[in-house]
Amino acid sequence: MTATVTTDRLTVTTDRLTRVPGLLYGGDWNPEQWPEQVWAEDVKLMAEAGVNLVTVGVFSWARLQPDADSWDFGWLDRLLDLCHRHGVAVDLATATASPPAWLVRAHPDLLPVTADGVRLEFGSRQHYCPSSPAYRGAAVRLTRALAERYRHHPALALWHIHNEYGDHVQECFCPDSAVDFRRWLRERHGGIEELNRSWGTAFWSQRYTSFEQIEPPRTAPGPVNPTQLLDWRRFCSDALLALHRAEKAVLDEVSPGVPVTTNFMSMLKALDYWEWSRHEDLVSDDAYPDPADPRAHVNAAMNYDLMRSLKGGRPWLLMEQAPSAVSWRPVNVPKRPGLYRLWSLQALARGADGVLHFQWRASVAGAEKFHSAMLPHRGTAARGWQETVRFGAELRRLGEIAGSRLRGRAAVLLDWDSWWALELDDHPSARMRWPELLRPWYAALHERGVTVDFVPPTAGLDGYPLVLAPNLYLLDTATADRLTAYVRDGGRLVCGPFSGIADRHDHIHPGGHPGPLRELLGIVVDEHWPIPDGETTAVRLDGTAPDGPRSDGAEPHAEPHGADLRAERWSEWIETEGAETLARYASGTLAGLPAVTRNRLGAGTAWYLSCHLGADTGRVLDLPLAEAGVGAELPDLPADVEATRRHAADGRQYLFLLNHGGVERRVPLDTPGTDLLTGAATGDAVTLAPLGAAVLRLPAAEERP
Repeated sequence: MTATVTTDRLTVTTDRLTRVPGLLYGGDWNPEQWPEQVWAEDVKLMAEAGVNLVTVGVFSWARLQPDADSWDFGWLDRLLDLCHRHGVAVDLATATASPPAWLVRAHPDLLPVTADGVRLEFGSRQHYCPSSPAYRGAAVRLTRALAERYRHHPALALWHIHNEYGDHVQECFCPDSAVDFRRWLRERHGGIEELNRSWGTAFWSQRYTSFEQIEPPRTAPGPVNPTQLLDWRRFCSDALLALHRAEKAVLDEVSPGVPVTTNFMSMLKALDYWEWSRHEDLVSDDAYPDPADPRAHVNAAMNYDLMRSLKGGRPWLLMEQAPSAVSWRPVNVPKRPGLYRLWSLQALARGADGVLHFQWRASVAGAEKFHSAMLPHRGTAARGWQETVRFGAELRRLGEIAGSRLRGRAAVLLDWDSWWALELDDHPSARMRWPELLRPWYAALHERGVTVDFVPPTAGLDGYPLVLAPNLYLLDTATADRLTAYVRDGGRLVCGPFSGIADRHDHIHPGGHPGPLRELLGIVVDEHWPIPDGETTAVRLDGTAPDGPRSDGAEPHAEPHGADLRAERWSEWIETEGAETLARYASGTLAGLPAVTRNRLGAGTAWYLSCHLGADTGRVLDLPLAEAGVGAELPDLPADVEATRRHAADGRQYLFLLNHGGVERRVPLDTPGTDLLTGAATGDAVTLAPLGAAVLRLPAAEERP
């Protein structure tokens, strides 16, 4: 029976991970690539660097199972024993991400098939059909063999299923997939007539009389039924999840009490991480911000906020990051001195309880031999190794933050169904893509020092004074009713363009857009008006200040009268039905028509942005932020400085200050504390060098003078 522990630490089933003191530090170790005499050197260097957790066995299926009837566990026995003797815990992978050659040749139909009918070959990784019975059976067999052998090994701290689901293979169009798709459709729709209604098959004579007539949406002469494509996206996420759940069921049965994870890939379109996270004991993420992008830290913060949000704010684990350069971009820029440290601290600042890497020792062969490592090709003389050791020492000083949490002051609605449906073909504009719609909204909040939580459309919104919905193309009436109740009860909702368009079957809501949001927003969309590439439309913000006091008692902020903004990609011809106009289009055919509106309903307000404002989005969001009383984690936060607070169960706070800029910044403090990185006490301010950081322990409220 699985024991349950109520704790804020990473583990949620037993204390196995809590045996590793402080924060987790380490990375992917691939000892099967090296002679065993190298292993002893590795564990000694791990001790020098402060490594306390390594991931092993991720791509070792061929070594563990040389053929269908043979097993070779001796090397892994010796490896885990070596780790245990040197105090290094193990995140043991099930090794199922890359089927070995003998399995592929015995079952060639295991290989995935593209929509054009091309069967992909062996020689890379993730070369399998998610619906293949041969693959699933072999993967479950391997997982059981590993679990039975190592379930009691003292080095085992965490099970690691597969690796980066959906990275290379997100779908397969082979006959096995067709059979599995039909099974999934029967379970979802029940009868064939219900499927016909859901898919709208009266259009183009697409009606089916049996499920056996349905195939995966392979390449066709013209546009494919959009609801079929939407169901296909749902099915593909579920098919991969079924593989994960099959392995997890074995681990839960054979090795109860050891937490289980699989490494997510930040905000990945292919997989519905709300559903996936329900089956994780611990959320872990692989994150690779581009050092050549000066704004990469903003996108990273967004992804980390999602990872923290997936389990309701529980600590998560950064499973992979690059110590320096990666090997798979067209140009692979290294991390300049100080950037690796800063970005590692950023993951902790946004709720992670550990920082792991790909990889421990740099490979000498294979596709990732130029990928950086904690121990580079040059060895201990390399700059990268010195940074590995220095940061390991710093991480030990931060151990007390483990288990503390942070909560956003605003919520962002994220719905994978809506994401998938939004990006289907044959819409008014192909430029309406969820990441591009979301990023300016998130960047505006990040720039203003506002921490956010992501929430699914089914989540309760109590406790959030402000909810943002950059896009809700797909919206059912139940979700619209919850949003309406939230506003009536005093909440503030800001909704972006092209929202409330279709129901869960991707059928247009009758009666005009934005469908079930029409009364809530107090507007009607007469016509969508996409903006061609390279063009913009002027928007004039009228400068109407929010009415009524802010919830924090401060004066509301308002833009200067007549401020001009620039809309790109998208605009809409809207008419108000009770809402007040706060901004109007100032050029083009829509000149003079409303662009931004606010509608009062009950005790709250609902805002609508009918256009994509890009970098100017924040100038509009300032108004609902002020009305909701949502401000920065720290007042007077300088430009380029990121600030978050983690809260411990005993009332202590940990204030992270990260300077992403190239100049020194002085940060005023509202409470003095102690910098855990240096041990120094602070006064009324902290000075941060370029790429500098401070992690301040602040006393509990009752301990403050």
